[in-house]
Amino acid sequence: MTITKNQDGAHLDLALEGRLDTTTAPHLEAELKRSIDGVSDLSMDFAQLEYLSSAGLRVLLAAQKVMNRQGKMVIRHVNETIMEIFEVTGFSDILTIE
Repeated sequence: MTITKNQDGAHLDLALEGRLDTTTAPHLEAELKRSIDGVSDLSMDFAQLEYLSSAGLRVLLAAQKVMNRQGKMVIRHVNETIMEIFEVTGFSDILTIE
């Protein structure tokens, strides 16, 4: 998985490409821990994300909990496959998806 990061003050954009699974979830988790302090607006672009496992869902849930205290988190450009995972797991009710 490739993570493209763009930070402008309190706004952080992350674009994910590839697979967010057991192998790659720790990379996203580490990037978020490094970058999320002081961020009030977190945006994740899933246009190039092909696969999402339960390990990836766990990282997204942890990020959402932090951002509930600090500001807001939005996930954008979700494809049909990933959206189906969000709906089946109930994450579509927890996350802000545009």
